[in-house]
Amino acid sequence: MMNCPNCQSKDIGKIGTNQYYCWNCCIEFTASGNKVSSVFQVEEDGTLHSLNDLFFDDCPPPFETNM
Repeated sequence: MMNCPNCQSKDIGKIGTNQYYCWNCCIEFTASGNKVSSVFQVEEDGTLHSLNDLFFDDCPPPFETNM
């Protein structure tokens, strides 16, 4: 079971190939296996705003989530 990289909730839904949505904190993220590569905030109009600068330093390797 994957945990949210932001709030650690297990209330995660799959919305596409390697794309997930956290119903607890309303973020979308891209993961392959247990490696998260992108994190986005979903805006009211449905657009995505990158939160990678908050989750990653410069160009780090993807971090792991608890599965």
